[in-house]
Amino acid sequence: MDKNKLGQIINKYSLENDVPVVLAKVNNDVCELTNIVDLNAKIQPIDISTNIGMRTYVRTLQFILIKSVLNVFPEATISIEHSLSKGLYCEIHKEKPLSKEDVVKIKENMKELVERNSTINKVSVKKEEAIKIFKDYKMEDKVRLLNHVKTDEVKLYELEGRYDYFYGAMAYSTGVGKVFDLMYYEPGLILRFPTENNPREIPEFIEHKKLAKIFKETEEWGRILEVGDVGSLNNKVESGDIYNIIRVAEALHEKKTAYIADMINEKKDVKLVLIAGPSSSGKTTFARRLGIQLRVNGMIPIPIGLDDYFINREDTPKDEFGEYDFESIYALDLELFNKHLQDILKGEEVEIPSYNFITGKREWRGHKVKLPANGILIVEGIHGLNEILTSSIAPENKFKIYISALTQLNLDSHNRIATTDVRIIRRIVRDSLFRGYSAEDTLNMWPSIRRGEEKNIFVFQENAHVMFNSTLVYELCVLRQYALKELNKITPSSPVYHEGLRLISFLNFFKDLDMKHVPDNSILREFVGGSWFH
Repeated sequence: MDKNKLGQIINKYSLENDVPVVLAKVNNDVCELTNIVDLNAKIQPIDISTNIGMRTYVRTLQFILIKSVLNVFPEATISIEHSLSKGLYCEIHKEKPLSKEDVVKIKENMKELVERNSTINKVSVKKEEAIKIFKDYKMEDKVRLLNHVKTDEVKLYELEGRYDYFYGAMAYSTGVGKVFDLMYYEPGLILRFPTENNPREIPEFIEHKKLAKIFKETEEWGRILEVGDVGSLNNKVESGDIYNIIRVAEALHEKKTAYIADMINEKKDVKLVLIAGPSSSGKTTFARRLGIQLRVNGMIPIPIGLDDYFINREDTPKDEFGEYDFESIYALDLELFNKHLQDILKGEEVEIPSYNFITGKREWRGHKVKLPANGILIVEGIHGLNEILTSSIAPENKFKIYISALTQLNLDSHNRIATTDVRIIRRIVRDSLFRGYSAEDTLNMWPSIRRGEEKNIFVFQENAHVMFNSTLVYELCVLRQYALKELNKITPSSPVYHEGLRLISFLNFFKDLDMKHVPDNSILREFVGGSWFH
């Protein structure tokens, strides 16, 4: 029976076009191109215009970057920190601080490595052997991670003599990585790459200074907690020190919330607080906790729900697929909302509508709002940072807060945990426990949710006066048991089966932690239940 490497088959039969092919489906299984397959198998190439393909492409670029850094600076270490401005922010630690000239040298070496088209080999080794390799590399973060891996063998990738461990698939060779850029971003650099929607070009660089600042704060929180990677987190769970970590992590949240309340209190003209963030960022609990801290400062928070200002369902605008676009800002009655805000801020009593989600109609149930002299309006919803929402209110009367779950730990220094993964795990757990949706339902909805976030939230995040990171360093240890129960129900015939497998693999890096240790006022309670606020 004729067999060959998938990569050779792709090349031989010209299955690759100008968009790099990095994986393939073989009889419905997603495979790396190093796999040996039967020539009679049904093969479907996967290029970087797909989500799984782009993830593989970016991971391959990371390995190319790591190898090039070591080629140029053999004694250096590199950490892949987090996403930023549609790229990956990385830091290089060496004797002399990184300079612009250093970044140029690394970029040139990467180009040479891509030009050589060196094969990336996947090898299976005993876990003890892998641990010895990384001890020799002085990579204690990978040693910590592998110490908690339950399998006897692990898969490593090898590139021109350098071994590394990566969570996820890798491309066949370095030659695929032609479209990238590397730019100095003090004190590190940003690895830039195309998007799956436009795989041939690198998007325009838009600096996100406030987001970069909140990531720096998050990094500092990690140092305070002494938990920078999953291996060290698992060590804390095993030793029992995790209970102190929980208390400090929650205290950091409370302290930042109090700080924001103080900022608002100092701005005497502010009468309207707007809280916005993507799905599963913990907006509702944060709004309630902020309300308590505002009361400490002598202010009375009055909440107003944006959902009650939906226009009647039949009048809702439609998206490019002809479906109702409930996440469009024009799905809200902006005129009525702004009139009510103006009237309330004038001291008038206003009757607020109630939206009936079953009938899709607005109802009037006698819900009246009047702002006391020391009152402040709190509006929480995805459009809070968009000026169109509150166009009738003067800027000095508004205070805008952006909240998101921005990951503060990684698997190890070369394998980051995507912010999106934390939010989707939160969403899967909440949807299954309280909304009657399966993990398969949630994963099917997620691309649409992400499109709405890109269009309605992320583009406005720099408009915020302050940002709040709602991630808790220990949360995936609590969420994993609930998420795994639901993810394991997804069958191979599902279109989201492979995404489910990826999340299962990811969650298996974490040790379990009982929900009973989560404080009743924690943001995490919004997803697992038992919150004081719900």
